[in-house]
Amino acid sequence: MIRNSLKLCSLFVFAWFVAGVQPASAQAAKPPATVFLWPGGAPGALGNSEADKPRMYVFLPEKRSTSAAILVIPGGGYEHVAMGHEGFQIADWLNQQGMVAFVLDYRVAPYQYPVEINDGRRAMRLIRAHAAEYGIDPNRLGVWGSSAGGHLASSLGTHCESVTEQDTNADPVNQLSCKPDFMVLAYPVISMELPETHAGSRRALLGPHPDPKLAHEYSNQFAVKADTPPTFIFATTNDPVVPVENSLDFYRALERHHVHAELHLFDYSNHGCGLCGSIIPLRVWPSMLRTWLIDRSFLPPDAPAAPSPAPNWPVWPEGYKGPGEWHISVP
Repeated sequence: MIRNSLKLCSLFVFAWFVAGVQPASAQAAKPPATVFLWPGGAPGALGNSEADKPRMYVFLPEKRSTSAAILVIPGGGYEHVAMGHEGFQIADWLNQQGMVAFVLDYRVAPYQYPVEINDGRRAMRLIRAHAAEYGIDPNRLGVWGSSAGGHLASSLGTHCESVTEQDTNADPVNQLSCKPDFMVLAYPVISMELPETHAGSRRALLGPHPDPKLAHEYSNQFAVKADTPPTFIFATTNDPVVPVENSLDFYRALERHHVHAELHLFDYSNHGCGLCGSIIPLRVWPSMLRTWLIDRSFLPPDAPAAPSPAPNWPVWPEGYKGPGEWHISVP
């Protein structure tokens, strides 16, 4: 489904910077639990600092409405992780409707492929390994990725079942599936091939001169199969950072393989607005997602109402450390 909205000129180039000027008080009332993906040290770690310790944050709703859950993967060009408005705020949005959420803080540059993808795989496997403790169904676990987080999320949806570590690692967690049961992709990076890709994400993930075969392999529109998870996509047609062709090509691939998918395009110029609560033409997209989640039975029709549109939370939650921490001052 494609929705046209009023076309306005956007001043955003990286909208997550704008998110960083919002009041720091707009954060989750109850601090989430922290789960380190590898408590004994992550494979391939370059050191022992906070930047070398991938983790996820567990957001449990006060009242459950569903056994489904979502791993939220913020964007940041594989150089940072926009944990605030593309992570914690989205988890809060899901919690208020009764759904469990996990927010991933994964390793980024100077780390390169396959570290980032493997952090996502590990998070999915850990969630499934502890599903009973979280009170969720391990067969109803989705991913929600924004921007470069959309590339990581779509990589989990297209590059998981053919990849296993069990031949070299006896860890029972690695025996579990890392493939999501559904995907939500917001203004996603999908391709790693020029000119369609976001050049910064490609360079940070694959290096300045990537192997063309690897760049093609992780251009995820080419990896879609009939068993790719159902997918909801939101983007703007005049995105100034990630070309809309990323969303279009992935949707077309899903359609060709008869995978259930919805594409919502807005005739607007924006990138990185998260739930987009301050942008009137775009702020309706989360309500479309809620309808899709209900139609796919991941939320019940009588789930608590979604929170009203609100300004973006800060790009990085105050008081937190981690691999994706932002060190850029916002004027």
